[in-house]
Amino acid sequence: QVYLVESGGGLVQPGGSLRLSCAASESIFRMPVLGWYRQAPGKQRELVASVTDAGTTNYATSVEGRFTISRENAKNTVYLQMNTLKPEDTAVYYCSARGRGVTYWGQGTQVTVSS
Repeated sequence: QVYLVESGGGLVQPGGSLRLSCAASESIFRMPVLGWYRQAPGKQRELVASVTDAGTTNYATSVEGRFTISRENAKNTVYLQMNTLKPEDTAVYYCSARGRGVTYWGQGTQVTVSS
């Protein structure tokens, strides 16, 4: 069975924090690159952060220093810790797994930053 299941989204005030989780099936979790993308209304989906199977991370400029991606191998889970959230971070956040010419996506979780 192949799956990516996100959780942890919600409504938060500007300056607040959220932690997103993505539980993956084992075969998916072992793909070379795991990542978080987001898509705001009327905008294209964009990469937020990624982590390779070697632990190398990459961040969008807009979130660097505020967001942290990590993976917990024992639980086949990848996290996105989001701090100092801004209204422009509002979007649907998607977990992804990529490798061998294939990309898998989760169903997405809504993050809304508003007072």
